[in-house]
Amino acid sequence: MANSCGIDFCTLGMFIIDEIEFRPPKPPVTNILGGAGTYSALGARLFSPPPRSGAVGWVVDCGSDFPHELRESIAQWDTGALIRETPHRLTTRGWNGYGENEHRAFRYTTPKLRLDHATLADTQLLWSKSFHLICSPLRCIDLIENILALRNQSPDVGSTRRPLFIWEPVPDLCTAEELTNCFKALKYVDVVSPNHSELGGFFGTDTNGKDHVDYRAIEGLCDQWLQSGIGTEGQGGIVARAGKDGCLIARQGLRKWMPAYHQSAERVVDPTGGGNGFLGGLAMGLVRGGATPGPGNLEEAARWGSIAASFAIEQVGVPVLSRTAQGETWNDVRVEDRLSEFKQRLELYVQP
Repeated sequence: MANSCGIDFCTLGMFIIDEIEFRPPKPPVTNILGGAGTYSALGARLFSPPPRSGAVGWVVDCGSDFPHELRESIAQWDTGALIRETPHRLTTRGWNGYGENEHRAFRYTTPKLRLDHATLADTQLLWSKSFHLICSPLRCIDLIENILALRNQSPDVGSTRRPLFIWEPVPDLCTAEELTNCFKALKYVDVVSPNHSELGGFFGTDTNGKDHVDYRAIEGLCDQWLQSGIGTEGQGGIVARAGKDGCLIARQGLRKWMPAYHQSAERVVDPTGGGNGFLGGLAMGLVRGGATPGPGNLEEAARWGSIAASFAIEQVGVPVLSRTAQGETWNDVRVEDRLSEFKQRLELYVQP
């Protein structure tokens, strides 16, 4: 259940039960919490210990095959999850395969149940302060228009403030053919966050360098997006995620690189969900990381996103939540301690 402060974050990413197949000799794993919805909710939840944990909104569709142990894991997070029982179908499941150079293959192994604005109708999730959308450009526009229409039509008492929309472009449609639609979608969102390959895909450009990403190419493409205008008043921002090379933060008057938290490849056990986790932390930073919610908090929000991603990728599956006399820990680490350490490290960071 949501807390009395309402919902701060809502994702329309799906819940998926993952099977992950690694390169030999590492054995595969099954029945893992997964999906963009799960990992983005995790990213938001990391920064929301109780009682604020109820402000994290997401949707979990439980099919006839839903494992009891996963129900217990979800319940432990104590979020504002909307649990929907769908006994007439199987839970959405996916297969993830990893090859060389962090190449990831994915396919659904049961029919997916996609979420849309209608999922939010007559729920508290509709009144979230922020929405995470992972979709194509045209679907992004459609979702935003319909969410706003539902809020305007609803007799419920909700916030009159326009919510923040954080768009994570779906990889399959980050293509040059979609660039015109992308420019249209950018006018509707507050922050857009592709990874560097997805950004390059919209422009038909390779953003990979020999040992690192092509920093200058990424900056140039982000400049084109900013020049075209992001957000309803042109004040929106970009966070281009670049894996081990960190991320580029950009909006009018701001352009800087931020390193990834983990600087050792040995700490990255499974990159599944790292980007989605980043988006959940980023969204919470946009809502809570400054005096007022919005892209003005972009730099602080990117710090939160980087920390969220670090917890998502340092083990197979989701990190372990524990409760101590000093508060919550994830993987035996306090989130605020890791964030504080990261901020100290950033003071010495040299821009690439």
